[in-house]
Amino acid sequence: MTSFKKGTALRRAGAIALTSLLSFGMLAACGTSGSSGAGSSGTKITIFNSKSEIQTQMEKMAKDYSKKKGVDVEVYSSTDTVAAHLSTKYASNDPYTISMVDEKDIYSLAKEHAADLTGQKWVKDTKYAVGLGDKIYGFPVSIEARGLLYNADAIKKATGKDFKPEDYKTLDAFKGLIKEIKDGGMEQPTGVIKEDWSLGAHYLAQVYEERKDPDAFIKSLHDGGVDLEQDAKFKSLMDTFDVLKDNNYAKSSAISAEREVTEQNLAEGKIAFMFGGNWDWSVIKDYDYTKNMGEMPVPQNTDDGSNEKLVGGGSKYFFIDSSKNTSDAQRKAAEDFLNWLVYDKDGQSFVVNDCSLVSPFSNNSLKVSDPLSTSVKKYSDGGKLIANYSHLPDDHFSVLGADFQKYLAGQENRTAFAKDIQTYWKSAKLPAAGE
Repeated sequence: MTSFKKGTALRRAGAIALTSLLSFGMLAACGTSGSSGAGSSGTKITIFNSKSEIQTQMEKMAKDYSKKKGVDVEVYSSTDTVAAHLSTKYASNDPYTISMVDEKDIYSLAKEHAADLTGQKWVKDTKYAVGLGDKIYGFPVSIEARGLLYNADAIKKATGKDFKPEDYKTLDAFKGLIKEIKDGGMEQPTGVIKEDWSLGAHYLAQVYEERKDPDAFIKSLHDGGVDLEQDAKFKSLMDTFDVLKDNNYAKSSAISAEREVTEQNLAEGKIAFMFGGNWDWSVIKDYDYTKNMGEMPVPQNTDDGSNEKLVGGGSKYFFIDSSKNTSDAQRKAAEDFLNWLVYDKDGQSFVVNDCSLVSPFSNNSLKVSDPLSTSVKKYSDGGKLIANYSHLPDDHFSVLGADFQKYLAGQENRTAFAKDIQTYWKSAKLPAAGE
């Protein structure tokens, strides 16, 4: 496998049921043709969107783009997982012109279903394009990263001091800050999102990602050569998680806590910290959030530099269908649409201003608006992103996420959780060479 990016996309989208959507100009029947745009060329392209939080923006964009460009654009989504939904479309010989997928889907689908985009102009303007062999197939939609979200206003109110995240890289320093915050009147300063995708696909994944060679480590797990409970990285991250867990505002009912309530508490300053990513702004923005928020690396007592970096990279990828069911004219229109996102001022604004995404293209100089994405862009621009691991099995987050929930709820200890992880990997299917 040759990968043309520094970051990869381990996404929660497979874990969250996507909102059922209608393409613009449509009623409930998926597959119904939308009305052609003004001056339509007769060319129609369809886009599958798997990023539910930007669906409204995608629908409006499609309507506007159709009118301006004379290409009939329709946007669809599904409540199924990305892989399951696209499999159904391929089986019925009715593929989308453009599909938004996770990085691992590019590796599994590209050879059979994706058009070669190697010669496209935008390839030189991003380090996050995804390829197989010597060919590019995946167009990066945005940069996302995960770490510890913070409410600086809430911290200052409790401690009387301006919050500087760089002062709390180590767990020891972070524990001292937690004590200060509690002494200042905030009895429970943290929140933990209990969803299996957050625990299994995001927090636990850092145990693999914060290594020089994640593949080698996972192979060792698979072969039974790792005593995970004694592994320094596992211990480091779990020590930090214990601090988050023990100071959780919902500690007594941790696996019943609603994500929206936790995010509201962070937004309004009722808690100071929550593990998550810049995608959480799509929830936080709906509440009465305070001005100064951001994202910082997970504090750890480590000397490998991982406590100075977020984990992230390219997030979601478009690919263009290569089958006979898509005409050359449709593929050309799809290529034009991708170039519009990169080079047209309206396309750039759509990504940054309308969708509040961090553009993965170096030529897009528009300033991101929300504080979480501002943090992510700072770390990305500074080369301080640890790459996502993009080859986790599809059931990783659900199986080990459920085990992680037991740990969060106090239903099993760290020894048992470590054994759960080792047992899972012994029977897990590893990616084949070249994937």
